[in-house]
Amino acid sequence: MNDESVPKRAGSGSYVAVEDGYLESRRLKKSAGWGMLWALGVGAVISGDFFGWQYGLTAGGFGGLLIATLIAAVMYFCLVLCIAELSTALPHAGGFYSFTRSAFGPGVAYLNGVTDIIEYVVTPAVVVVGIAGYLKALVPGIPDWGWWLGFYALFVGINIRGTALTFRISLIITLLAVSALLVFFVGVLATGSFHYADALNIPPNPGQSAFLPKGLYGIFAALPFAIWFFLAIEQLPLAAEESHDVVRDMPRALILGIFTLLGLALLTLVINSAIPGGALAVAATDAPLNLGFTAAFGGKATTTVLSLISVTGLIASFHAIIYAYGRLLFALSRAGYLPRGLSVVSRYQTPHRALTVGAVVGFGMCVLISSFKANVGAALLNMAVFGSVISYVIVLIAYLKLAKSRPELPRPYKSPLGTFGAGVGLVLAVICLLATFANPDLQPGVIGTAVFIAVMFAYYWFYSRHRLVAHAPEEEIALIAEAEKELG
Repeated sequence: MNDESVPKRAGSGSYVAVEDGYLESRRLKKSAGWGMLWALGVGAVISGDFFGWQYGLTAGGFGGLLIATLIAAVMYFCLVLCIAELSTALPHAGGFYSFTRSAFGPGVAYLNGVTDIIEYVVTPAVVVVGIAGYLKALVPGIPDWGWWLGFYALFVGINIRGTALTFRISLIITLLAVSALLVFFVGVLATGSFHYADALNIPPNPGQSAFLPKGLYGIFAALPFAIWFFLAIEQLPLAAEESHDVVRDMPRALILGIFTLLGLALLTLVINSAIPGGALAVAATDAPLNLGFTAAFGGKATTTVLSLISVTGLIASFHAIIYAYGRLLFALSRAGYLPRGLSVVSRYQTPHRALTVGAVVGFGMCVLISSFKANVGAALLNMAVFGSVISYVIVLIAYLKLAKSRPELPRPYKSPLGTFGAGVGLVLAVICLLATFANPDLQPGVIGTAVFIAVMFAYYWFYSRHRLVAHAPEEEIALIAEAEKELG
């Protein structure tokens, strides 16, 4: 598509010509096979087994969180099958934004992009709070902000240094994190530290059982924390432009990844909740696996070593989701939805500006929320979940729309559940969205997130929609389809 053929308008947006070589300074490098993609997907999520999920024990008790986890697993399974299909049909760095752009045009695509920004920028902030929670118990005296700043600087630097390095480190630390969990599971079971009755020691509300101490409402209230066991597996399509064979590798990595995460989630929830002190003690800590390591291995030196190893789970997610927000900001910037300067890549062919800006915002959110003396981890987690489930609702509707309006779109992989699976996932995503309002203490963060979405959409409506770039791959493929449809 040359400059003379750039359309003036498309839907709610309009396009501008860009300088020669625009895309040459905005190209990514192919560096990943299915194994690396699996590690990136599982690594992005695995911190949920180390930190965050335990807040759900307070919300719903052991039984409430267990049932909520199974509900969330069904939603994610349906979602993963749908995005596996769409990622082979529309293999671009924009991920969900790309899918929604082809289904509904630039306005809804931008909205989906903004909700993804919330998820991928806030989630590393949640995780780095968890990293500080583990490490300050082992290395006292360093303020939380020192841990936050140090980890952002280190892992943004690694992501800038090169995509191949990013994928290799992601594989290594993901395997270490899985190994730490397996050692934890075996250690607790082998040493007799597992006591199922302790998982039921949260005092029940009047008239409720020990299994469901908060009643059926507790299942609903626990959903945002159950989502934390799976949140960010959907980032994998953002790596489409850097995959060696997206048609073969992306579905394989997504499906194997969701089954890996489900197994780890159930084992973590059941075994970690049943250590001495039980669910009541686990719900009150920022380092739930540390309690289990202490119960199973006792000795301070052994527990310290294992606790340090367990931090790899948090680091794996922190590292992988920094990658994700970098690619998302890159894609939205390349297409003109965000300032175009963010999409210029470094000499290592990585979006260094996008990576840096996302880190500054995430660090600032940690500092801001901590200044209100709030539970920083729980507040940020609920904000990330709020943004993510809005994104899920939009992309599942986009899947249904494309199934009807673009049946001719080549789909090398097709979801075996088709539109039925998308419908089930959509219903569950709406329920999960409502659940983010269940905890009154966390509602201010959700409301603030909604205000951010409104401000960002105002930026689009009054400014960036008039400056879109037709050359961007996500825009070009959608514009070609729209032109073909108009021609009949």
